Amino acid sequence: MLTEFFKPLFSLSQQNQALRWVLLVITALVFAFTFTSTTLVKEDYAYQLGDVARENIKAPEDFLIKDAKATEDKRRQASENILTIYDYKDSLVREIDQRLSRSFGYGREAFQEAASSSASDVSMAGYDREKFEKLLGISVSNGAFTILEREAFSRKIETLIRQIVSEILSNGVVANKEVLLRERGRGGIVLRTVGNGEQKIETNLRHFYGQDQAQAMVRIIGEPLLKDMDYTVKNLIVDFSQRLIVPNVTRNTSKTEQLKREAQESISPVLYKIKKGEMILREGERITQLDLLELESLKSRVTEKNPIAIAIGAAIIGAILFLVIYLRISESKRRGALSDNKTLLFFATMLCLSFIAARLAFVMTEAIVSVSSAPAVTPEAIFMAVPLATSAMIVCLFMDIELTASFALILALCTGAIFENRFEIFVYAILNMTMAAYWMQHCRERKVFIKAGLKLGLFNMVVATSLNLYLADFSILNMAVDCGLAFLGGIAAGILTAGLAPIIEMAFDYTTDIKLLELSNLDQPLLKRLMLEAPGTYHHSLVVGAMVEAAASDVGANPLLARVCGYYHDIGKIKKPLYYIENQKGAKNKHDKLAPSMSALILISHIKDGVEIARKHRLGQPIVDAIQQHHGTRLIVYFYEKAKRQLKEEGGKHATKDINVDDFRYTGPKPQTREAGLVMLADEIEAASRSMESPTPSRIQGLMQDLINKTFSDGQLNDCELTLKDLNNIARNFNNILSGIYHHRIEYPAATNGKPKNGNTDRQPPKPSPSSETDAPDEDTGRLKRLGQS
Repeated sequence: MLTEFFKPLFSLSQQNQALRWVLLVITALVFAFTFTSTTLVKEDYAYQLGDVARENIKAPEDFLIKDAKATEDKRRQASENILTIYDYKDSLVREIDQRLSRSFGYGREAFQEAASSSASDVSMAGYDREKFEKLLGISVSNGAFTILEREAFSRKIETLIRQIVSEILSNGVVANKEVLLRERGRGGIVLRTVGNGEQKIETNLRHFYGQDQAQAMVRIIGEPLLKDMDYTVKNLIVDFSQRLIVPNVTRNTSKTEQLKREAQESISPVLYKIKKGEMILREGERITQLDLLELESLKSRVTEKNPIAIAIGAAIIGAILFLVIYLRISESKRRGALSDNKTLLFFATMLCLSFIAARLAFVMTEAIVSVSSAPAVTPEAIFMAVPLATSAMIVCLFMDIELTASFALILALCTGAIFENRFEIFVYAILNMTMAAYWMQHCRERKVFIKAGLKLGLFNMVVATSLNLYLADFSILNMAVDCGLAFLGGIAAGILTAGLAPIIEMAFDYTTDIKLLELSNLDQPLLKRLMLEAPGTYHHSLVVGAMVEAAASDVGANPLLARVCGYYHDIGKIKKPLYYIENQKGAKNKHDKLAPSMSALILISHIKDGVEIARKHRLGQPIVDAIQQHHGTRLIVYFYEKAKRQLKEEGGKHATKDINVDDFRYTGPKPQTREAGLVMLADEIEAASRSMESPTPSRIQGLMQDLINKTFSDGQLNDCELTLKDLNNIARNFNNILSGIYHHRIEYPAATNGKPKNGNTDRQPPKPSPSSETDAPDEDTGRLKRLGQS
């Protein structure tokens, strides 16, 4: 999967691939630098209580401050509101009943067994008494046990003890009533039944018995029940009841503390918000405890952010962004738009510089806002004065509107992110840069920069007003400031673009329409040299330039670029002008004494010479490409046929097998652009038309159809995206130009031998010459197929 994703990079040559990886890494690093949050609090902000502030400190962003004291007070209040939990053990009455039943039952049973035995002493053994004590749960003295034996472990004694104990425990007995009564001021207690977990709030705490009260209540409750009983038995019942009663209402400290902790934890920290731009410290003021708290909170926000993690994440995003841009544009309808290393370097450079400019703009706006007290001076207002649209204007100037639209969208998104994800910043940036690029299309004059800046400034004012209305800011002062700064930003973008465009043009060796207009000036030194040293080639080039310019608009090519390519396509003939028929001026043809292979080599060399001259004079890569491609890989037919004839005469019938046809072909490549394809056709047709006798429009049209059809059939136009419809439009426009050049003339009387001569003084068609590189006859003298036929 990853191999497929990176296929456009892996499929490149090693040198190109290395450059693309370098650009990817650089873009990632710039993205990381741009989007990594800067330190919010400086180290010299470390103040202590009572220090004097050395400078103003404003909040760089919204943040919350924790009020520890208020938080602690709220948590303490929540803890105090939790009522103490007391466990009520209602099962204690049943447990004592069971102990009484088991112990007295055992005693009666043992006593009956002893009484029925033959022994005269029915008293129980010590072992039996210990078992009775164990079952009852309390110790029994010898005297008490004697009374129980005497009463034969009476069921009545058991019942009276049970009745007294049950009544007292049902009311509730606590170990320390004083502690319990303290809970009255807090609203009572929570009484929780241990068995079923039911709980209720108990506010009447006096009715519970303390330990001493419970002991005393035994005698009070037992007084009416025991009035008829023996004194010793009465004392035994009271003693047993008092010793069996234990507290059944106990404080559950662990549960109470747990609830208090939960109540404290449920209380969120008390926070108050510091708004962005709010003054934290003023120069000259003493540092208070609150100031320290605010600074500490500000520092903690910085330490919470891991700058390394942020930088790594931003770098990865930047690398992915670069790769997505490359894939998206390289696979667009302009296939290979970024396959050129120079163009890719330019695009990546503009992207990185724009990121840095956006970051600097953010820092600048924050600095201005921090020192300004005017309410109308906001980061948004200051940003409107930043000429960020300059980058979009420059990209559009050297590339096209489609690539610029992608560039503007990416830069606007990143700018909005830099400015803390503000929607209004993103909207303003995308509209601003898109319209700036739109008004920079087809820039052919320097004044277009200023016009585009003025238009952009007015447009920015409309956008600024719209954003103010959208944000419900109806302040006239704010609107006036925003509109003024927005207009200033548009003008600054136009002026800055005008200043930077020539520098970038020279740095990246780009060819703009402005440079093309300069090159199309016939006063250019190179064209003057061509006119003086190769006048025939000069006039041929002018006609070719006019022909391609006329046809360019109809086939989607750049007319200005096509005309300039036509002017300079044969500039290489300056080095050997006399070896080309149009510059020989009737002199003897230099090719007559040369071997056909040498003649072909000389003709082919004018391509290489032209490329060297063009690069030396920095004409631009599009013109260099047109020079290199305007002959494609065509065969120099005349000299190839001449070589075949000579070799056949010398070596016999099959001697043609020894001729390497590639020696008679131009090295190419074939035309890669529409402009280069137009120059190829115009060059061939214009040269061939010069050799025609009586070049009437119909003859020109027939010649043109034959030559275009031959070039098309030879596959020379396969790579330049010219369709059959384009070829028909080209033929029509070429015919109009050539027909105008070779139009009919009236006859003027002449004084030669008293006989009138033809008055066409513009041009006498030259006789065909064997040295012409384009008019050599083909062995197939029949009519070639019509355009578009197979």
